[in-house]
Amino acid sequence: MSAVPATDERTRYSSHRADAVDTQAWPVFDEEGRRLLESVGQVIHPEPGEVLWDAGDAYDLYLVLAGEVRLVDRRDDRVVFVVEAGDFVGELGMLMGQPAFLAGVAMAKSALLRVRVEDLSRLVATSAELGDVLLSAFDARRRLLTRAGEGGLVVAGDDDPDLHRLREFAERNHIPYRTVLRSDPSAWAEVAGQCALPEKGTAVVTGRRRILTEPTTRDLATAIGLDLCGLSDQARCDLLIVGAGPAGLAAAVYGASEGLDVVIVEDVALGGQAGTSSRIENYLGFPRGVAGSELARLAMLQAVKFGARLVSPRSVTELSRSPDGFRVRLDDQSDVTARAVVIASGVRYRRLESTPGVTEFEGRGVHYAATELEARACVGRNAVVVGGGNSAGQAALFLTQQADQVHVLIRRDDLSETMSSYLAQRLTHHERITVHPRSQLTSVAGEDRLTKLTWRDGRSGQDVRIEAGGVFLMIGAVPRTTWLHDVGVELDDKGFVMTREAFATSVEGLFAVGDVRAGSVKRVASAVGEGSVVVSAVHAYLEGRMAAAVT
Repeated sequence: MSAVPATDERTRYSSHRADAVDTQAWPVFDEEGRRLLESVGQVIHPEPGEVLWDAGDAYDLYLVLAGEVRLVDRRDDRVVFVVEAGDFVGELGMLMGQPAFLAGVAMAKSALLRVRVEDLSRLVATSAELGDVLLSAFDARRRLLTRAGEGGLVVAGDDDPDLHRLREFAERNHIPYRTVLRSDPSAWAEVAGQCALPEKGTAVVTGRRRILTEPTTRDLATAIGLDLCGLSDQARCDLLIVGAGPAGLAAAVYGASEGLDVVIVEDVALGGQAGTSSRIENYLGFPRGVAGSELARLAMLQAVKFGARLVSPRSVTELSRSPDGFRVRLDDQSDVTARAVVIASGVRYRRLESTPGVTEFEGRGVHYAATELEARACVGRNAVVVGGGNSAGQAALFLTQQADQVHVLIRRDDLSETMSSYLAQRLTHHERITVHPRSQLTSVAGEDRLTKLTWRDGRSGQDVRIEAGGVFLMIGAVPRTTWLHDVGVELDDKGFVMTREAFATSVEGLFAVGDVRAGSVKRVASAVGEGSVVVSAVHAYLEGRMAAAVT
């Protein structure tokens, strides 16, 4: 029998049992899979009402042999889900070192097979069949939790940049959460009745009813166990990868699958700039296209399968040589020692800081990504995309699902020089997209949020003023390489990393792949290719060092 959701409709994982994701979430083990679990597990008989783990605790996989386990939201002591005999308790965060979102309580006459996480990780890595079943289930459960907002996590406050920042981090990292706005008195009163919400500002309520007031992104990450999970104060690894975009994730998958101890450091979210792309249609093997966030999620799932560890949100502030390879200083002053380092830190979009109103309305109508979160404010309104590259084109097409009309501002005469042909054709012929050549954003304005903007039409020399729900800036690219200045790596005049054969930089043991590399093709497929190929060079370097040490 499948796991049973609680009766409250808001807590249901899916609207009907035939849902494909729901089916993946609750598989039935074959005889061999069950035998493998039994070979490393221990049968326990908990007392009725015994708390197996609490929200915020590390926890193990439990296969329910008899009775049931209830998953409880500690924030309001609500039973969210009931796991019955034949099903098992476990979720993606278990393998990533994240604590439980919900508490687990055993009911009367329960018999459980407990499989510790370290034993489970070995099974996932060594048994392809069982690993596929478990990873698919864990991934599906995370998606179901995210869909329903059932992670015991509440993000509360006003619709402002601080709230947007926290929601963006949670969504891009696939963290289940629920939003409560002060403008919704009934929802606010419900949460406020369970814990003391602040009168002003943003707050996060965790599964243990802990309240974080005015939290930073890192505060949120720490509260859910994503920050520095799996790393000690004296962390060491074979390969440290800076950046979890397509290039960095590919290097992590191939490095970990070939036996390297891999750590990935990411300062924003999985997928990098590609993670904000609503649909990538020219990536091999996806004829219907794939969302950048989906591609990043699947890649991270592969990396976790092989044992790679993710550190986020963390940025690298300094890199220096050490006897063992490199000392990597993180922005909290902690260090990681790595035998080799791959730079995959990518680029960021340029900011129009000199344009009136842009800085003021960032996160309140001015955005650098076009995901579902940002698009909601454009329902039935105008949206403006600034930029002529592929990311801008994908954003414009995605926004047509919500916006009444999408205006694309480009500086050139047409899109042919900067955008893939298939995208340019779609934009040109879409009835709700208008491309404005030789146009430049000149100001944005509003009260609490952006409501109107102005651009200069270079062909007519006139200013165009319209009301809009959002403006999406996707212009130019600045490499993320400021942290490399002290290590002596060679950069070009724009700050991109210069490389030699096999993606090696001017510093031995330091490699660069993806958009941050000078001369790279700025495409997802190219980044993935470079990230996978560089691992061979890393292996050769490490083997050479070992041979030199022996002689």
